[in-house]
Amino acid sequence: MFQLGKTIVSEAIIENDFLCNLSACKGACCIDGDAGAPLTEEEASTLEAIYPKVKPYLRKEGIAAIEAQGTSVKTAFNELETPLINGADCAYVIFDKKKTALCGIEEAYNQGQVDWKKPISCHLYPVRVKEYTEFSAVNYDKWDICDDACTLGKELQVPIYKFVKEALIRKFGEDWYSELEKVADKMKS
Repeated sequence: MFQLGKTIVSEAIIENDFLCNLSACKGACCIDGDAGAPLTEEEASTLEAIYPKVKPYLRKEGIAAIEAQGTSVKTAFNELETPLINGADCAYVIFDKKKTALCGIEEAYNQGQVDWKKPISCHLYPVRVKEYTEFSAVNYDKWDICDDACTLGKELQVPIYKFVKEALIRKFGEDWYSELEKVADKMKS
């Protein structure tokens, strides 16, 4: 672990390789598990505001789940997350012709309907950020459904921090990312 500003960063995001391989996993991270994507208060408000523009891109099952549960839900621990369809798929999941899970929010973004790409927790994956009072912990969330992504990342030599560069900059800013690159360069030499 090392410190960058008000973050404590796991060296694992530099030492491990990762490159999503959707043709292999079919977007399993959006449909497996027992929780929705973590959201901030601001993101929950954003989802509520943009839902009318995102709705046309969603599946009927997702729309039904959102309209029954809300655009976001609170967990037993009072944390916000995206609602699920029958305790499985994220309500915002859509599928392409190859049955690969995609994000309906991101599709609305790609089509120019909204200016918000998707929740930062999704954009950052496999990096997870845990907020504490004095700092943010930046960690690698290793999940066996992403083994193909680890294999592809290793083959193409793409470290996690480079795979999620855009998301890390979105979360922490350009200067923070530049400092992360300097640490990575030092670790590699």
